[in-house]
Amino acid sequence: MTWLDIWNNYINLAPGIGQIAIRLGFAMLIGIIIGLEREFTHRPAGLRTHILVVLGACVVSITGEMLFSQYHGLGSSADPARLSAQVITGVGFLGAGTIMKEGVNVKGLTTAASVWAVACMGIASGFGYYVPALLGMVFIMITLTLLEALQHKLIPDHNSDLNYLLETADLTASMAFINEQALANAAEVFDMGATQIEGGYRITFRIHFSGRRCNKHQIRFFEAVASHPASTHFHPVETRSGTAV
Repeated sequence: MTWLDIWNNYINLAPGIGQIAIRLGFAMLIGIIIGLEREFTHRPAGLRTHILVVLGACVVSITGEMLFSQYHGLGSSADPARLSAQVITGVGFLGAGTIMKEGVNVKGLTTAASVWAVACMGIASGFGYYVPALLGMVFIMITLTLLEALQHKLIPDHNSDLNYLLETADLTASMAFINEQALANAAEVFDMGATQIEGGYRITFRIHFSGRRCNKHQIRFFEAVASHPASTHFHPVETRSGTAV
């Protein structure tokens, strides 16, 4: 009997303490690798979250298998995958907690997907299916790293944040017009403030443009606000680093 035969016979046995430790260790390794990638990119769900999810899913799978081994000989219709199916559904609530709306942007969808995917890898590890779990982890890492760079190269981000300064003779009309034009050009206004100056008011604000027609919307917004009757002076301002936003 070769070492491969011994290994195959071992992994096909009902899970004992050694087998459970191997499965949990393998699952934890997957959680560490994927969690570190999320941690390094400063995502809302990082290392510990992914480890806890993958370990929990792994334990659920092991428990389902042990329940099946314990009761199927008694004529019971126990299903070893029933508990794991609830993990796939339930982890969606955890993933939803990583999704945040920032202005017109929705962030955290990829991290939510990675949490769900790592749970699936934990299920595979818990049942002793190491090859699908390992290959799944490899393809997840390719998606999170290499494909992200390729995506930004092939499909550039259509987003732009600009800081503006507007001097106006009519504060109320100008602020209302800014918000109106932002809405018309698929943009959102942030951090708007106003101070009184000689002859009128100075309004400062940040505006975020997004979408495939981002540049066109930006130009239309600037031209509309600059040509408003109450506008006396309108221009973009620079950031602290000295570069235009």
